[in-house]
Amino acid sequence: MKIDRIELFPLRYPLTGYFKFFTGPHGSLGRAAIVIKITADDGTVGWGQSIPIAKWSYETLETATIVLREYFTPAMVGRDPTDIDGALAAMDSVIAPGFTTGMPITRAGVDLALHDLMGKVRGQSLAQMWGREPGGPITLSWTVNVKRLADVDQVMEEGRRRGYRHFNIKVAPDPEFDIQLARRVRKNAPEGFLWADANGGYDPAAALATAPRLADAGVDVLEAPLKPNQISGYQQLKQQAALPILMDEGVISPTDLREFYQAGMCDGVAMKPSRCGGLHSARQQIEFCQQHDLIWLGSGLTDPDISLAATLGLYGAYGLNKPAALNGDQFLTASVLRVPLRIEKDQVHVPTGPGLGIEVDEQQLLELMKRSGGDKLLK
Repeated sequence: MKIDRIELFPLRYPLTGYFKFFTGPHGSLGRAAIVIKITADDGTVGWGQSIPIAKWSYETLETATIVLREYFTPAMVGRDPTDIDGALAAMDSVIAPGFTTGMPITRAGVDLALHDLMGKVRGQSLAQMWGREPGGPITLSWTVNVKRLADVDQVMEEGRRRGYRHFNIKVAPDPEFDIQLARRVRKNAPEGFLWADANGGYDPAAALATAPRLADAGVDVLEAPLKPNQISGYQQLKQQAALPILMDEGVISPTDLREFYQAGMCDGVAMKPSRCGGLHSARQQIEFCQQHDLIWLGSGLTDPDISLAATLGLYGAYGLNKPAALNGDQFLTASVLRVPLRIEKDQVHVPTGPGLGIEVDEQQLLELMKRSGGDKLLK
């Protein structure tokens, strides 16, 4: 079996509500994504999705489309689609790694499509391909990202109305605002899991001063307090031990995680297959965490339907037992699936069909691409 062709569908999913990463002249147009369709020479199709965010990473809708079309597609066509290790090596050969994997968000979509195609060839779900149980359902966490404390109650009430019991908050760079935010959320959800994510927004001194106060305010874990290259700051935070310190940005490959762990920088990682090059890399990182008694939490990049399905398959197979910050259902208002993912209150069910367990509606896909102007990137 060989890969016959790869088709790309750049688009933007419409948004609702405020989320800091979807602001600005391009972010406000919608959640960028490139849907990837890999067709083998026997007609079997695999679907994947790359989901760049310009305000979170250097990868954008435009650069991801170019890299997929001009670099990754030529490297993939003619290859055995079930040889995922070989495919990843081929992508490394055309986009060289820097400090870590090159264009990881972009290549994650190829990884997902290959897993989907291989699962369909074998008639197996992701969990079955890995020799594991499907697991699930996965409990979701509601994101509280506000610019004013006066908005906290309203945002949380919307989450509670939809059945959510656990909350994650966006913090940094203002510690005083963050402490009040954490206290307000903890007061409103005294039994919930409360997860603070700074997205690298503190400097080391501020993080060291703020972590104990966040703990006193009821936060359970602090994610990405610093930029990943602030190694000594992470070491000091871990030694301080006011809160479990998780890394996120900067942990792309299993090598990154191993080196950061050995350097004494973290208590675990907030996992995102869409961030780290796809399911192959993410699986290895989860297994590393399990082997070394590290915390791993399930997160995402406001994943739309296809990427979310893959993420659920991974988290279910590996028994995620904490609420996951997968907020696509909170902020996105469209889908390209024939049958939407099943979400009941804060419980999302893991797809169990072959591959990613989903079926893409190509007509809806084409309509959303044209409606959001993504087709212009292919000209």
